[in-house]
Parts: sequence; structure tokens; C-alpha cells
Amino acid sequence: MVSKTLTINNAEGLHMRPAGVVAKEMGKFACEVTIVFGDKRINAKSLINIISACIKCGAEVTFECDGADEEAAMAKIEELISQNFGE
Repeated sequence: MVSKTLTINNAEGLHMRPAGVVAKEMGKFACEVTIVFGDKRINAKSLINIISACIKCGAEVTFECDGADEEAAMAKIEELISQNFGE
């Protein structure tokens, strides 16, 4: 398993569009991808779960990837965050 704590920097946080980008991209990987936010553990492949977590701009979240392609999944998460999910 690999994990990394990252800061969400896009202005609106993980609202509908960036949450959809995360869920779509993480769905391409075989490994389990979990977002840890406060005391919540969120399936990063579920749009509804991500939106319901109410992750705002400036929030620090930990992404955990566990499985065969965990390194590739983590690299994709870092890329998405560094590009503000394309916004």
C-alpha cells in the first residue's frame, strides 16, 4: 500500500466536476483507492461518496492506494491535484 497526504487547492474543492474526474480516473485502476478525510474513509471510485464528504479548498486529505497498480494510481492522483483537476 502507498499513501500520501495532499492539499486540495482548486477554488471550489471536490465539487461535482472534479469529483467526477477523480472517480472516473481511479475507476481505471484495479487497486483500491481510498480518500481519508478527517474520520471519513471514502471510496475514491464513487462520485457520490466523494461529493458527500464535502472536501473544500485547502483541505488536507490522504490518498491510499492498495493493489497491483497502486503506484500508477498514486501518480495519477498527484497529477490531477497538481493540475487542479483540469479547472
